[in-house]
Amino acid sequence: MTVDKIVTDPGLVATLQISDTARDQAHELLRLVDGSHDAASRDPIDIAKRQKLLLTSISQLRGLHRAACLAARDTKAQTAERRQEVDKLHLQLQNLYYEQKHLQGEISACESYDHKYQQLPLIPVEEFLAQNPDRANDDENELMYARIEHERAEREDLEQKRQELLKRKQKLIAENKRRKDDLANLDQDLEKFIDAAKPILELFEKAP
Repeated sequence: MTVDKIVTDPGLVATLQISDTARDQAHELLRLVDGSHDAASRDPIDIAKRQKLLLTSISQLRGLHRAACLAARDTKAQTAERRQEVDKLHLQLQNLYYEQKHLQGEISACESYDHKYQQLPLIPVEEFLAQNPDRANDDENELMYARIEHERAEREDLEQKRQELLKRKQKLIAENKRRKDDLANLDQDLEKFIDAAKPILELFEKAP
């Protein structure tokens, strides 16, 4: 592959063209001033013109070389800036990837977590929907929440009834204790009455 096909930048192409021109001009000038030619063929005016043309080409070549160096410097600076942007984006992408992995792990942990509500003796879905037909269009989460609320209400009602029964039990226990104490007091009074009646019974027994 030739240089013309490799180099496509307009500035570098112009530099190569002027470089080729300056090379040809230098060869031609060397040929004219070469000692192998006779003095008649070496025209000083022609040689001076060719020297000026060569110097002009060299001057242009220096200018293009300077411009190419500046352009290369700018390109390096832009490349460094773009590289920093790419590195920054790559780092952000890596952070997003690690965050995604972390969130996936958290989701998996939540999905596999043994929630307490799963162990609740909830009313079956069919029975709950039969009692609450307005919940037929609820999604799975809403339906589960409603069943848990139903279970909570049922337990609060049962707890209230248990407290009422407990109060009734305590009341009955107190009533039984009071009656038991009354019976004990009655026994004591009866024993005192019997003891007090013994002399009378003895008199009746001695009477003819």
